[in-house]
Amino acid sequence: MLLGLIINPIAGMGGKVGLKGTDGKGTLEEAVRRGAEPKAWERAYTALKPLRLKDIQWATWGGQMGETLLAELGFSFRVLGRPGETQTSAGDTREAASAMEAAGVGLLVFVGGDGTAVDIVEAVDMRIPVLGVPSGVKMYSAVFASTPQAAADLIGAYAAGEAPLTEREVMDIDEEAYRGGRLDASMKGYAKTPFKARLVLSEKTAGHFPDEEPAKDGIAERVLEEMKPGSLYILGPGSTVARIAERGGLGKTLLGVDLVRDGELLAGDVDEETILRNLGDDNWIILSPLGGQGSILGRGNQQISAEVVGRVGLSHIILVSTPHKLQGLSSLAVDTGDAELDEELRGFMKVITGFHESRLMRVA
Repeated sequence: MLLGLIINPIAGMGGKVGLKGTDGKGTLEEAVRRGAEPKAWERAYTALKPLRLKDIQWATWGGQMGETLLAELGFSFRVLGRPGETQTSAGDTREAASAMEAAGVGLLVFVGGDGTAVDIVEAVDMRIPVLGVPSGVKMYSAVFASTPQAAADLIGAYAAGEAPLTEREVMDIDEEAYRGGRLDASMKGYAKTPFKARLVLSEKTAGHFPDEEPAKDGIAERVLEEMKPGSLYILGPGSTVARIAERGGLGKTLLGVDLVRDGELLAGDVDEETILRNLGDDNWIILSPLGGQGSILGRGNQQISAEVVGRVGLSHIILVSTPHKLQGLSSLAVDTGDAELDEELRGFMKVITGFHESRLMRVA
């Protein structure tokens, strides 16, 4: 089998620094100014290192778009072309995808986020199967493996004929609207993707359900009642967590991460550095899972990094969710980029679902 590999080297750089993405030259420059570092190469390495498949050849694009990694891993590959400039672009991704289709790849593996998925599908449509290794700030598309480790398992299963192809949605959101606190998601097309239960992301669901409002109010009252004086609370994104701030008289950002202490908003829409700088003797993280996907760490809240979680402590994570959001979820998901921390988070965690209600959910 001939596999294709495309890495978007800048994917996910805006996460920890609070930019919610890296679409656009100006956003990338701001991310670099804030100290953002590339993460896609590391995510790709994690996904491909376990693969020791016989009779597998790779086709890729030059430099950091694939060539460097495959050479590092000692895989057999050929380079079909090279990016036009030092800084890669969406045009390079589309050109690489088209070249790999022409070369007859049996599966195109890409490393990036929703924007990368859209670029690839625009180039190859459903003519060849694709699989994403999650590396972006946001992954609303259902063409991604749940984690880089899951991608390795799925590639192996597909090569062995054990993962059938299914049609999956390719989504993207307006980053400018997202940075402004508004979620504007749209479907961009479909792709054929290898499928195996629990190894791929589910479609992200979004919507307003009137019957959830009393549950959100109950959750907010309970959390506010249990907040400790002098403790720092790191509030993750989402409407359920935002309701806690609203009921407490705080002006939280809907899609950002905010810091609260003693009933006051210390800082809004913060990055990882600001969180670390404000940590005190007693710190808590309040999170709500993504609807449909069940992700609690690693999707849209990369500011709450593995280092932040490690310093706060696993016992100081508070999960909140309306019962509706948990419907259909067999488990919650984590993908912090730190394999040891992800393993520590495995097990069962309590999720507050109302003023007097909670349930245990498995974290996978």
